[in-house]
Amino acid sequence: MERTYGKLTVSEKAEKSLRGGHPWVYGDEVTGIERPCANGELTDVYSGKGKWLGTGFYNDCSKLRVRLLSDNPNDRFDEAFWTRRLRYALAYRQTVMGGDFSDPAAGCRLVFGESDQLPGLTVDRFGDVLSAECLCYGMEVRKDFLYGTLVRLLREEFGVSVRALYERNDSPIRTLEGLPVGRGFYPLDGLQTDLSGKTEIVENGIRYEVDYANGQKTGFFLDQKDNRKAVARIANGKRVLDCFTHTGAFALNAAKAGAEHVTAVDISADALALAKANAVRNGLDGRMDFVQADVFDLLTELRKGGGTPYDFIILDPPAFTKSSRTVRAAYNGYREINREAMRLLPRGGYLATCSCSHFMKEDLFREMLLDASADASVRLRQIEARQQAADHPILWKVPETYYLKFYLFQTV
Repeated sequence: MERTYGKLTVSEKAEKSLRGGHPWVYGDEVTGIERPCANGELTDVYSGKGKWLGTGFYNDCSKLRVRLLSDNPNDRFDEAFWTRRLRYALAYRQTVMGGDFSDPAAGCRLVFGESDQLPGLTVDRFGDVLSAECLCYGMEVRKDFLYGTLVRLLREEFGVSVRALYERNDSPIRTLEGLPVGRGFYPLDGLQTDLSGKTEIVENGIRYEVDYANGQKTGFFLDQKDNRKAVARIANGKRVLDCFTHTGAFALNAAKAGAEHVTAVDISADALALAKANAVRNGLDGRMDFVQADVFDLLTELRKGGGTPYDFIILDPPAFTKSSRTVRAAYNGYREINREAMRLLPRGGYLATCSCSHFMKEDLFREMLLDASADASVRLRQIEARQQAADHPILWKVPETYYLKFYLFQTV
């Protein structure tokens, strides 16, 4: 069959990567373009020896020159193809999220980019509102069909009603992809475009207000759902310090589980206001207090003050590094807060600690924890090693999809 897509050849390095399962071709790995195509359109990728390797989206604005979609030569990239990909993504969530998927107030990541073979596209569900981000030119030019199909499949095949879809396309990555930056309701037939930008979800039995229009990322960090359950399992009777609390999710799970008292800390006054409101919403404000502070400074001050005011500390910082160039500085930052937390805990105290940067690889994060424990003169007894929730699936051989490392320890 004659192929009508663009056609380019790639280096041996790119060939090896593609054959190994990674879907990206970088600009400096393209060795020739025999048949050009427009940005966002489809191109076939060939080895230097003329072997077909797959078909993907082309974009000469991006350092990710091609995002491979398929290595099946029989695939036709028509509406049926995209509908099938979306249906697979939803069916997976229905299976792994169980009853939560059909709950009208549930929060769930429905689409996770390359993990779902829908490159650059993220869609989170907050009850009856979808919050989307698109970082791929090829998906951008097809998003009207993709969004419409997603809403239809949710309604017809999965029993989930959608009231609105909000785009959070304000990442600077879009500029690097040659795409405009902005945010707002997407005008799909039958959906509303005049909502407040806030809604409510229930996770682990706790009610949260989600600011999907102005909150961080798409509005709420759904990836820690199961890790919050793990924290709750050991929080009963503990004096808990939740650092980088953001919307208060870890703190609320600990308080609901019977913690003696929980102190939630964040440098952002807006985040703390939302965390306080969530505590009141769940009737947990009586056993919680909220502190606006720099966590680095606060941990040091608490340790210097003497005593052991907390026997359970949670460290859920933002990504300290977003590139390989700043990993060493990030390592030092993680080491500092973990060392100070370990020093502050009594013997037999508990520590939950994590990193949400895929550049901080698991081996390096573990090395940092060993260094921090040596500095603090404590030993770590591991309770659990965890990752992101199952609705953020890790695609093996695509390390960028594995980013969240989470550990629970007792200090001994």
